[in-house]
Amino acid sequence: MQRNIMIFMGTRPEAVKLAPVVTALRNAPDLRCTVVATGQHREMFQQVAETFGFAVDDNLDVMRPNHTLAGLTARLVESIDGRLESTQADMALVQGDTTTVLAAALACFYRRIPIGHVEAGLRTGNILSPFPEEANRTLATPLMSLHFAPTAAARLSLLRESVPDASISVTGNTVIDALRIEVATQASDAVLRACIKDELSKLLGDDWSQVPTVVVTGHRRENFGNGIEQICNAIATLAARFPNHRFVYPVHLNPNVLVHVNRLLCGLPNVKLIPPQSYRNFVALMAHCRLVLTDSGGLQEEAPSLGKPVLVMRDSTERPEGVAAGTTLLTGTNARVIVKHVTRLLTDPTAYRSMVTTTNPYGDGYAADRIVDRIRQYFRERDRDQRAA
Repeated sequence: MQRNIMIFMGTRPEAVKLAPVVTALRNAPDLRCTVVATGQHREMFQQVAETFGFAVDDNLDVMRPNHTLAGLTARLVESIDGRLESTQADMALVQGDTTTVLAAALACFYRRIPIGHVEAGLRTGNILSPFPEEANRTLATPLMSLHFAPTAAARLSLLRESVPDASISVTGNTVIDALRIEVATQASDAVLRACIKDELSKLLGDDWSQVPTVVVTGHRRENFGNGIEQICNAIATLAARFPNHRFVYPVHLNPNVLVHVNRLLCGLPNVKLIPPQSYRNFVALMAHCRLVLTDSGGLQEEAPSLGKPVLVMRDSTERPEGVAAGTTLLTGTNARVIVKHVTRLLTDPTAYRSMVTTTNPYGDGYAADRIVDRIRQYFRERDRDQRAA
């Protein structure tokens, strides 16, 4: 009997992290995978789907101009419920901490459809940071049937919340699967490498692969306003202090980010403000750079696999394993603190080496296979219990 696993995803990070799961499910003869996009990141999402070669079966197209989180959540719950009503799903899957996760968990719970959570158990302990992601994942957890924890620490967080141990599987993080797939693809395809080099040369100059580079991302909602201003002030100071380095900032399209970045950084000679990049181009940038400055979550997992130190411009992180392992460092958004730590890493070879020679604690590249195996086990156990009843 073939089971239909319906995957709901809407943002680019979800698409990257679920792409290996889609591939593993579609390679399994006893499972069928239906991919439903919610439409939160239209163009960037489609780029990822094309990069990893998976088809989207339906797009809910929930985004509206100037939407509120409440409005988005309501539309998602209603749209996902409609899709569940029209298509027989034996199980649903979601990833991470987006509004799609919370909405899908509610919709599946109302219809008594089991749902699995990829990247379960991440916690900062502060409901407002990151906002609204910490609330999304915390509220969704009790509604999940299967919890795919990326690390042992994430599993412990779930156990502390009285999640049944039998429902938790430590799988590693699927982003490491995705990164290894892309790195291998770029290494084996000379035509693809030439295309990436040409695209980045148009944005950064023909010498981009020879210039020491710091990659910057900053767009989290809780950093809007003063946080983004502090980050930009730090970059401006660092750009003046290290004129032989290039600071590359793919700027998020949110106006709350654009207005500050353009005002404070536009025109600085060694700061390159570029549009958001495809996953493919961004992996190439990460592979080339010396270090990463970010307020993102996923980059804390990806960059260490490429041997790049990560400075996390947030006050808390739901990924403490990297801090414990020495691959990441929390700086907060204070410009002075950011400048101090970046300066130390760019001038002290010993400090730099200490962050690039440690083992990435987030996985080995086989998380998707473990997830599919656990889904099979779930249905075997359920069938057995039904026969016994």
